[in-house]
Amino acid sequence: MSDKICSKSLNIAYIGGGSRAWAWTFMTDLALEPELGGVIRLYDIDGAAAESNEIIGNRISSLPQARGAWRYVTSPTLRDALAGADFVIISILPGTFEQMKSDVHLPERLGIYQSVGDTTGPGGIIRALRTVPVFAGFAEAIRDWAPDAWVINYTNPMSLCVRTLYHIFPKIKAFGCCHEVFGTQSLLAAMVARELGENAERGDIHVNVLGLNHFTWFDRASYRGHDLMDMYARFAGEFYETGFPNGGDAPDKSFTCINRVKFDLFRRCGWLAAAGDRHLAEFMPGGLYLKTPQTAESWGFYLTGVDWREKDLKRRLAKSAELVSGEREIVLNPSGEEGILLIKALCGLTRAVSNVNLPNTAGQISNLPRETVVETNALFSFNDVRPVMAGELTGDILKLTEPHAENQSETLRAALNPDRDSVYRAFGRDPLVRGRCSDCELRGLADDMIENTLDYLPAGWRK
Repeated sequence: MSDKICSKSLNIAYIGGGSRAWAWTFMTDLALEPELGGVIRLYDIDGAAAESNEIIGNRISSLPQARGAWRYVTSPTLRDALAGADFVIISILPGTFEQMKSDVHLPERLGIYQSVGDTTGPGGIIRALRTVPVFAGFAEAIRDWAPDAWVINYTNPMSLCVRTLYHIFPKIKAFGCCHEVFGTQSLLAAMVARELGENAERGDIHVNVLGLNHFTWFDRASYRGHDLMDMYARFAGEFYETGFPNGGDAPDKSFTCINRVKFDLFRRCGWLAAAGDRHLAEFMPGGLYLKTPQTAESWGFYLTGVDWREKDLKRRLAKSAELVSGEREIVLNPSGEEGILLIKALCGLTRAVSNVNLPNTAGQISNLPRETVVETNALFSFNDVRPVMAGELTGDILKLTEPHAENQSETLRAALNPDRDSVYRAFGRDPLVRGRCSDCELRGLADDMIENTLDYLPAGWRK
């Protein structure tokens, strides 16, 4: 590593540094970037997992094809990780798979199905109850030990995580990154290849992004002087019944997407829905795409059960052991994520425009509340992030979005001031739940879901 030269030497704190997913992606992308280098301090409540990633990260950095000069160390405390940090990465899993099973599957007793259960719906709300207090602690720690650091969040529920950081530490320099928009740009690139015969890349597709995380929309899309919205109308019509697969399937089809939900939402609303179908479906009324698991399959997507995630973790644990021991060869392939590009821009090494999650304080979506965390494009340059003024949501899309924006506020209140009534209201407002059960059943479900995650909630929930 000592013979590598970089333009910018950084201290990066990685909270959740034992991650077996995002951490490896981040390490690989850093290794492929020649202009950055420095120290990555890994902090995780699972210290052994962080120590394994320290070994893996340093193995990656020592590869001949690694161009960035990085050294990975495990930090014993959050304070040790944050002290002097230029950037803070947050990627954690709040609770365990046992809590996630309750989040995702307990509502099924009332006929409420969730395809992901980490952002909206009963599962997203309960997940937020245990995530928000943790992020409140992170915000306080960053305020005390790294107040000038840029903070990048990858944890779900994305909107509430970012909102909590700003609620606790209003001067924080934080934003949330999500790759769902990238998948829709890739879909448009595939459409361009088919319709125009040109080998378009995702980055060639220019879009205006507006909405909430996992419920984002494009009202404009172009490619080298071609307006893609009319082209997409024809494309969506042609593949409305059959779907248009774009990307590979998970081993058991859990992440299959043939974009039929997108095509249907375009018919209904006139804008291009810009997230995976599993996510989009959860923001809509439950009787539409998620009435039953068979309904979801008829639209070309599947419910991602927690059993799949448990099996996937076993695979990742085995991979981690092989990477630590050296039994598995490390191959450096770029992920297509933009986190490293944004870090470069904030260091003044380039400029970039990317979709991120930020409070709506600049009015980047003019007809949503200013306190709501929204997803739009933003311009990244030296030590500066400026949200792009995206415009306003149309009437139909605004009507679909408002209950979720209201639940952002409701769930934040419930999480910071343990309040079951706020949880009941959030459940009742959520489109997956609304009209699907009685008030008594709703309260019983919320109480049982809270009980199942009580070990990961503040003491106030036990009163």
